[in-house]
Amino acid sequence: MTEQEFIPKPYKKTIESGSVTWESPSNIALVKYWGKKENQIPANPSISFTLSGCKTITRLSYSPKESPDDFSFEVFLEGEIKPDFKPKIETFFKRIVQYVPFIKDYHFKIETSNTFPHSSGIASSASGMSALALCLMSVEKELKGDKFETCFTQKASFLARLGSGSACRSIEGDLVVWGTHQEIENSSDLFGVKYPFEVHNNFKNYQDTILLVDKGEKQVSSTVGHGLMHNHPFAGERFKQAHENLAALINIFKTGNLEAFIDIVESEALTLHAMMMTSMPYFVLMKPNTLEIINKIWAFRKETDSKLCFTLDAGANVHLLYPEKETVLVSEFIKNELVAHCQNGQYICDQIGFGANKIV
Repeated sequence: MTEQEFIPKPYKKTIESGSVTWESPSNIALVKYWGKKENQIPANPSISFTLSGCKTITRLSYSPKESPDDFSFEVFLEGEIKPDFKPKIETFFKRIVQYVPFIKDYHFKIETSNTFPHSSGIASSASGMSALALCLMSVEKELKGDKFETCFTQKASFLARLGSGSACRSIEGDLVVWGTHQEIENSSDLFGVKYPFEVHNNFKNYQDTILLVDKGEKQVSSTVGHGLMHNHPFAGERFKQAHENLAALINIFKTGNLEAFIDIVESEALTLHAMMMTSMPYFVLMKPNTLEIINKIWAFRKETDSKLCFTLDAGANVHLLYPEKETVLVSEFIKNELVAHCQNGQYICDQIGFGANKIV
């Protein structure tokens, strides 16, 4: 599809005041997206596990306004008005207005909350922007007055991407691909698609325990980090590596090869941070405790033959990925060895999920 196909025809109906609520999860990339082109187009394809428990719940209330000249909205987090959230939402609305032109006709009250602790160091942009995109799609569905289920999730993912790139991977689950890849039919730079191939039972109900190493604000935003890939000396090879790793995962998911899965996932995590450390200007988002945890994971795996592995996002926190059957073993390891390296001893237990849900 092209961007033009998401521009709607004139709406068939008008609607008065109302509200809609969606919950949408976060996700954790296995093959990382780092670097983007204009209009939130990824420089390389990525694939992620959709999470289950870590999610954002957003209620969008709307009422007609007299003048369609500008955007009108207010944002609340956990019941408190958040004027500092408005610039990001305004940027989002500017990017999507040609695809959902009704947003200039209404005043919106955006009420959002997260199931994970605020300021926990977990990025809420993916879950938050995908939840808001889904709410807007529900309003458009009412305005269109017809059935368009086949493109509802696709357009929601398309819109979410324009708010936060990785948000397009949070609409569905449990594995979602974003970015064009020659071996994955219908993959697109414009939206995420459900992973279309066979997945071995080894990867069903996979667990993700998030160790909260550092809950402070990152010294370099992801947006700035993505931008530094434009002149990065290793960018071309990195983008090639991402394509190759995603291709390799197709057979790994089919055969259930956990050892090969570990190799790719951990390499991807370290490569992501290597790109940060070799950009100009360079920066380091890992903390000493991040490295302590990684070394303890490697030692634990050698001692026990566990299939536990780690991945990282653009920050210091560590995601522990492991098969469901190892839950007891890994839980004991966390309590005995890893919790000491978490800020205030905090960590979150989650597992893979299956996408967003409309609440009302």
